[in-house]
Amino acid sequence: MLKPTIGPIIGHVTTNHARIFIRGDRQDNATVFAGIRYRIADTQQWSNGIFAKLSDLRDMSEVFALNNLSSDTEYEFQAGWFSPMNPVHTQDSVAELPLQWPREIYRLRTRSTAMHARAYIVGSCRYLRMTAGIASLPQLGDRIFASINQLIEGAQPPISAALMTGDQIYVDDMNLFAPDREYKDILSKYRAAFSQPNIKRLMSSTSTYMILDDHEIEDNWPANASKSDGALYRNAMAAYELYQASHSPVHPLTTNGQINRSVLEHYWYQFSDGDIEWFVTDSRTRRNLSPDDRRILDEAQEHALLEWLINSPARVKFVVTSVMFYPDRKRLGDDAWEAFPEQRLRILETIRTRRIKNVVFVSGDVHGSLTARLTQSEDPDFEVHTIVSSPLCNSKLLPYAKASTFMLDQPLVRTATGDYRHELTSTVVSEDNFAHVVVEADQILVNYHDRNGKKLQSIAIKLR
Repeated sequence: MLKPTIGPIIGHVTTNHARIFIRGDRQDNATVFAGIRYRIADTQQWSNGIFAKLSDLRDMSEVFALNNLSSDTEYEFQAGWFSPMNPVHTQDSVAELPLQWPREIYRLRTRSTAMHARAYIVGSCRYLRMTAGIASLPQLGDRIFASINQLIEGAQPPISAALMTGDQIYVDDMNLFAPDREYKDILSKYRAAFSQPNIKRLMSSTSTYMILDDHEIEDNWPANASKSDGALYRNAMAAYELYQASHSPVHPLTTNGQINRSVLEHYWYQFSDGDIEWFVTDSRTRRNLSPDDRRILDEAQEHALLEWLINSPARVKFVVTSVMFYPDRKRLGDDAWEAFPEQRLRILETIRTRRIKNVVFVSGDVHGSLTARLTQSEDPDFEVHTIVSSPLCNSKLLPYAKASTFMLDQPLVRTATGDYRHELTSTVVSEDNFAHVVVEADQILVNYHDRNGKKLQSIAIKLR
């Protein structure tokens, strides 16, 4: 068996279930299979191999579901791909072959139900310039992940998951000269981005959750969309579904415990980690730009988000939105929540009137990192926080955000019942960085690190 060409990527993990993405490659016209086997860490007996036939329709990739795992348990697994000499093999018959598995052993830990501290890595906007299909200077776009891996190795509490909140690739990185629009070119971008050594190591050892932003399609999508962009959108989303959505919670499981690829109703999803829950919104593909009902989230998604905010018993509720919820930018604000004030106010008023505590909005996009606090002038019980983490690797063509980028000298919104006021609770980080977020018993600690791993600042958000 050969090592995966992309992956393994550990995606969604629960107390008893894990999803693992693997890509093989073509072998002329031969039949190709991928396989995985696992065991509890430091034991001897491997599970039976799980196999799947690979197809060009999924760019020779597969997502395996590991089921009936034990909670809060470390597992080891091996993964690879091969082409059997006999072309009539099936995924059942190849299980009988005397296979030589790749030597690499990967580890994953299932979720715990215990109410102890949790920690996460948060980042977005990872620019990897492509020229004629080749990543130029890929080490620049990959080196921050070496620092993330180093932090994860000694982290206490251990890192539960990495959240990549948008612009994992830039389909439009050469937009002025030769924008990628064809499916094969977008796929090659994903392969280049996800096969760099440091990000590959991160995703093979840490549960990773992703959501798209505009550059997975086109800058400022869909406001900049033209009538000729239909094929671009279909190609970009087909590639996104393969490489980002496939290992997330969006696909249900079939009755036999496999991932049901035939069902993909939307890109937004939820997941839980003990008494902490995450709602990862799709704030990009479900927009309604018509003046009579402007929405950044479609109606079904808004309803699901509000139901979750009201009814979830989680101690801390993280809402991921790839574009900033607040503060508003002085310029270019028409791409974020600033341009959808009615829907934003509905969400804020629900949080306020329902007395929902410890809601934190997590985002990226702006090529600057910060934390900020939102209060209401007539309601001392209302408080919402935001954590913004961006970029993992900037393009030299794009500026970093600064404090002067944001409108901080006026209320976010004025209402009949009071003004929503926001203030920075950190300095604005204007360099490549990532966030290390630790949820403790009484506070959330947000540590920003530069691309070399040096801690830039630490902010404590008190829980209530």
